[in-house]
Amino acid sequence: MRIIPAIDIIEGKCVRLSKGDYSTQKIYNEHPLEVAKAFEAHGIEYLHLVDLDGAKSKHIVNHKVLEEIATKTRLKIDFGGGLKTDEDLRIAFESGAQQITGGSIAVKNPETFTGWIQQYGADKIILGADVKGEYIATDGWLETSDQSLFTFLAHYQNEGVRTTICTDISKDGMLEGPSFDLYAKIIAKTTLKLVASGGISNFDELPRLAEMGCDGTIIGKAIYENRISLKQLENFILNR
Repeated sequence: MRIIPAIDIIEGKCVRLSKGDYSTQKIYNEHPLEVAKAFEAHGIEYLHLVDLDGAKSKHIVNHKVLEEIATKTRLKIDFGGGLKTDEDLRIAFESGAQQITGGSIAVKNPETFTGWIQQYGADKIILGADVKGEYIATDGWLETSDQSLFTFLAHYQNEGVRTTICTDISKDGMLEGPSFDLYAKIIAKTTLKLVASGGISNFDELPRLAEMGCDGTIIGKAIYENRISLKQLENFILNR
């Protein structure tokens, strides 16, 4: 299972929210590159970088942060937040993203998202499945759609998607543990590679997610609040 720390960006700074609520933002570091370099120094290879300004304004905003991390570390970055147009995607890839995550666009403009899969290939395009009560949420989690999670996943699996990041919004940033039952259902009902996201609160949850068959897990606040140390993650990676 891949360990994928998250850096969420507002106004160029590394922040975390609770349940996607922008009013709860807490700044952890004004220099995201420093955070990324610390991850890399502990053997971490992957980074989930989210442009929260982009998610709110519906177009890419913090691509300079992406470019700086991509050029000054060797981290494999998947980038999301506000990617709505072919131009947004071009900027993201030219700024150094190895992959992009599309969530809202897959709900609201499926033709564009499907076109991206065809143009760039399934290895480059991750399906973001952000859920509130098993319904897909969009626009930085400010809206909930009428699409059920499993219908959504089945549709895009048929369109060629191979990987999904599933975030249970009710868990995100709450340090109460991930949605094990939801992830077990996804693994049972689909052939997608599942990256678990939201709610990780302590190290012991990681082996459990790995045993379930998750391809990766995204860890955010648990790192920043020192619930999980980078040394623990380094040892997990070395011993897997």
